Amino acid sequence: MLFRMLYDHKLAQAAYLIGCQRTGEAIIIDPERDVDRYIEEVQRNGLKITAITETHIHADFLSGARELAERTGARLYLSAEGGPDWQYQWVNKKPSGGLYNHQLLKDGDTFKVGNVQFKAVHTPGHTPEHLIYLVTDLGGGASEPMGLASGDFIFVGDVGRPDLLETAAGQVGTKEVSAQLLYKSIQRFKKLPDYLQVWPAHGAGSACGKALGAVPQSTVGYEKRFNPALGMFTNESIFVESILYGQPEPPYYFARMKKENRDGPAILGQLPKPEPVTAEAIKRILKKAVALLDTRPWAEFSAGHLPGALYSPLNTAFPTIAGSYVEPGVPIYLIVEKSRVNEAVTDLIRIGLDEVVGYITPATLKAFAKSSRKLVRTESMPMTDLKNYRLDSNTAILDVRHADEFEEGHLRGTVNIAHTRLLPRLDEIPKNKRLLVHCLSGSRSAYATAMLQRHGFNVVQMEGGFQAWEKVGGEIVR
Repeated sequence: MLFRMLYDHKLAQAAYLIGCQRTGEAIIIDPERDVDRYIEEVQRNGLKITAITETHIHADFLSGARELAERTGARLYLSAEGGPDWQYQWVNKKPSGGLYNHQLLKDGDTFKVGNVQFKAVHTPGHTPEHLIYLVTDLGGGASEPMGLASGDFIFVGDVGRPDLLETAAGQVGTKEVSAQLLYKSIQRFKKLPDYLQVWPAHGAGSACGKALGAVPQSTVGYEKRFNPALGMFTNESIFVESILYGQPEPPYYFARMKKENRDGPAILGQLPKPEPVTAEAIKRILKKAVALLDTRPWAEFSAGHLPGALYSPLNTAFPTIAGSYVEPGVPIYLIVEKSRVNEAVTDLIRIGLDEVVGYITPATLKAFAKSSRKLVRTESMPMTDLKNYRLDSNTAILDVRHADEFEEGHLRGTVNIAHTRLLPRLDEIPKNKRLLVHCLSGSRSAYATAMLQRHGFNVVQMEGGFQAWEKVGGEIVR
């Protein structure tokens, strides 16, 4: 049996390639949308993709299962659990007509890829339809599974958050019920043999849990002993309260991903190919309704950027910021080095932002600035200056940290909205006041400040953030 993990470090997402070398068949589990890398990896190993599966309907990225089925004709194995609201709507809607080659799975169903057997186990909680797959290498002489693809059910050191149907998809009153289901699924997990390997769909940095470990894989026995969500809570009501507390606000785009993955991600075909933009053409672009994603460092961005540009450095936060601040269907222009255009495009299509039409290099931006002088600045101020700052009725403080951080300590009279939830809550922010924006250290407030500036707010980014305020002994409400 061949086993490979293919990891996206920005979304902390793991897809898996499992192949039978004897028959030359392979399966991809939980693919993202840029499917060429899976096809190439399979071909490198002398195999062919004959099967595709998902553990659940994802919320944090746009699924590549449909895209991969179009490209390869492989058979889809998808969950039939979870009730009518969480069935895959696209398996009967092939663009060329008819149905995709697929099999819908219930708890206990099995299928084979070559001589490797997969057994579906229904593990609701993170989502109603969630499945894990027990993997047995029959061709290697095994009669018991060697490991399991745990999806977003069991992570290293954590479990999948059960609140997303409510906090991201808007289904009010579902998070407690989902947490109860998760508790029951965990009891079932605890009965599995300790030796089984655990292959989770996410690692540290994912928003699908609150304390994911950085180690990529684990075992059932290790998680039983050291995973707090599995070992510490033997009472269901205490578990429900504990697992729901402190979950960070999900990024704004999660609700859209959930719906599109259920109803059917658009077929991409190939990556968008944005065209280079000249300094002269920038003037025309600024007259249109577009999204400008500026990937330059904060010092350069704040010193001068195009009107309406979003500060979005090409780091691990890039997909989250773009997904939370840009609506789908809006033409996107990148301010980025030419060598990193494909990287940015790939990050964007993974969250369903496909309209990437052009890019402006930093050198071109400098040429435009020299000829037009139309760049705008973003104001910053050290957080410690608040010690001597006279706050009045024309000033407001916006804390863009997560709610649990805010509860642990905040400045008096502060408004709290997480930086990834600002777009749908702009009407809650005073527009007729000077807005002082801070986070813990300065990164999140920089993203938020640029976004608010784009929407017409009078904003100041507070350098150093809450950490600097604590350090100088500023007043804190706990």
